[in-house]
Order: sequence, then structure tokens, then C-alpha cells
Amino acid sequence: MIMKMILKYFGFFILFSVFTSNTYAQNDTIIKVPKFKPPVVKTFLGDVQNGAQVTADQGKHLIGLPLDIKDDKNNSYAIDSYQFLYKQKSYSLNDETGKRDVNFSIISARLDSASLPKVWVDNIRRQLQPDEQLYFFDIVVKDKEGRRFFAPELKITIKQ
Repeated sequence: MIMKMILKYFGFFILFSVFTSNTYAQNDTIIKVPKFKPPVVKTFLGDVQNGAQVTADQGKHLIGLPLDIKDDKNNSYAIDSYQFLYKQKSYSLNDETGKRDVNFSIISARLDSASLPKVWVDNIRRQLQPDEQLYFFDIVVKDKEGRRFFAPELKITIKQ
């Protein structure tokens, strides 16, 4: 008798489980979002693109300009964030040889404004010299619908 009751309740439990799982499964809605294909864009600082070699005077002018991302139709895209790296050249005296050695240090920051902060611009302008680099990378931009995508990096080398 107890066994019949256990089987009866177990049967009701199984039927209830199947019924509720089918009910919930039928109410699931799948929304298809169209796949986003980012536009082909180029990164500019003034009129300079990736791989440019400029003089120190040109670099001092460029560093104060905003980063600009444009497509082939000349549409600009809003900057969401990027990383900036300044490869700075310095000298040290080698104790063994008595000669000056060239050293490079890296100064970088993650930024969210198209222009570098004034303190960065002022410091770089004051000390910019040949063989140094200005490097903008991990550039995230937004289109008019607010969709984010990466823009190409921009590396500028200061020439002699």
C-alpha cells in the first residue's frame, strides 16, 4: 500500500516536471541581432598616419593635436578610449667605459579623450628628441549607434 502511494506521487511529480519544463521551453524567445561589421577606418594625428617619421619640431606640433579616426567617406568616429605610450630617450654614464650610454624608458597611460592631457603635451614638447616614439594603440571608437570597435594603431618615430 505504501509502495503504491509512493509510485503514485512519484508519477505525479514526473508529470508535473515534464509539463512545467515544456511550458517554459515554449515561452523562450530567441532574438537575432544582426552581426556588426565595423567600417574600415584610419587613424590620424593631424595629417600623419601609422609608421610616419617626423622631425622633433613636427612632433612637438603634432602632440598637441587630437587623435582622429576617419573612414573612406571622411566620417569621423568618437574616441571611447585608447592607450598612449611615449618611448623617451635618456643618457647615462657607463662607469666602466666612461662613455655615455643611450637608454629608453616607457611612459604610458590609458586615456578617454581625443587629445592628450595638457601636462603630457607640455612635458613631451619640452624634451622631444630624435629616436623617440609616440604610440597610440588599443584605440576603441564608437559609431553613431554607439557600437564600439577597434581602430588601427598609430606609431610616430622622431627622426634625426
